[in-house]
Amino acid sequence: MFFGAGNLIFPPYLGSLAGASMPWAMAGFVITAVCFPIFAVITVARFGGVQNLAGRVHPVFAVLFTVLIYLVIGPFLGIPRTASTSFEMAISPFLSMATASEMTISEHATAQAIYLIFFFALAAGLALTPERLTEKLGKYASPALITLIVGLFVTCLIHPLADYGITFPPYDYHAFLRGFLEGYQTMDTLAALNFGLIIAINLRALGVSSTTDIVRETVRAGFIAGALLIVIYCALAHIGATVGGAGLFTANGAQTLTTATEVQYGSSGILVLGAIYFLACLGTCVGLLSCCANYFTQIMPALSYRSWLLFCVLCSFIVSNAGLDLLLKASIPVLMAIYPPALMLVILGLTHRFNRNFSRIYPMTIALTSLVSIGSALQDCGFSVPLLSSLPFYSVGLEWIAPAMIGWVVGLLYSKSDLDL
Repeated sequence: MFFGAGNLIFPPYLGSLAGASMPWAMAGFVITAVCFPIFAVITVARFGGVQNLAGRVHPVFAVLFTVLIYLVIGPFLGIPRTASTSFEMAISPFLSMATASEMTISEHATAQAIYLIFFFALAAGLALTPERLTEKLGKYASPALITLIVGLFVTCLIHPLADYGITFPPYDYHAFLRGFLEGYQTMDTLAALNFGLIIAINLRALGVSSTTDIVRETVRAGFIAGALLIVIYCALAHIGATVGGAGLFTANGAQTLTTATEVQYGSSGILVLGAIYFLACLGTCVGLLSCCANYFTQIMPALSYRSWLLFCVLCSFIVSNAGLDLLLKASIPVLMAIYPPALMLVILGLTHRFNRNFSRIYPMTIALTSLVSIGSALQDCGFSVPLLSSLPFYSVGLEWIAPAMIGWVVGLLYSKSDLDL
């Protein structure tokens, strides 16, 4: 469920630009794209759900933040992005080859709509039985996806395009921190805060019943998944670094993979790449649809799981017709606003045994983090935000770290004063 379109696109593009600095950039990328998502799954399992974790801040915040995350990773952004990406990368190249000419805007829109109907119908069919996702995705789709990626990686090892090239902006300045920020784009930490529910459902279907056992098995599965994700990301980054070293510069990670595949396999490589993109996007879409439908069924049980699933599919279909470029553009300020508070919530959850006696730490830390992250998002949208540029680490896009630390200290002192009284 974690390995979707963004996970395929960003590592190879990172490698193509980072060049010789790729290991440092990947180290930062792994923290936000692998470590934090796995920590989030573990934390949510221990707290019994993201709403219980966010409830340490405030009950109202818990509801609003949880609903916001489900909407962002669900029908308003995450799910449409998987569908649009699968069309652009798995279907659009074949349409261009078949027509032997550039498609008109209306023809492209019609073809996209027809494909999206098929894609969402298939995804909804798979999501109808969420307790069987382990069998449907884990036993078949995921191994097929990994096999295709490993095949491309091994080919690049046997027939390397070139050595790693020079480092290009923005990775020529603090490559590690740039990789850290790039990990936001995968949206996996946000997804992880919600995947815990589906993981628990599948564990129960496998015979794991007690809460303690579910948490333990979730932790074990999380570390296995994290290790595999790191290996796959490094393989994709290596492929991208060889493409950049060969001077085959591209506009995005999708084109980087396309270039590597065409060089290694010729025109038939488009089939391999199309299969990779389709399987990755389908798996994530199914997981996200199932999570969202399950959550909204719990908070508004007047509608059944199937009804909420249909609602998510219809909303996602409408939004995904906006096209991949618009969705990617819209995702940047949204992620800048909600990713830092999500990261801090995971950190607070991991260190809960040290914070549990200090009730003010959660609200103060999240409040200051959210204030700065929302300001950063507004600035990305063209608004002027006074004093934001004066914060530490602003130049590297981590201006929320100092306010988060201040919030933690203030919350600690405030809590101690309450205890003294």
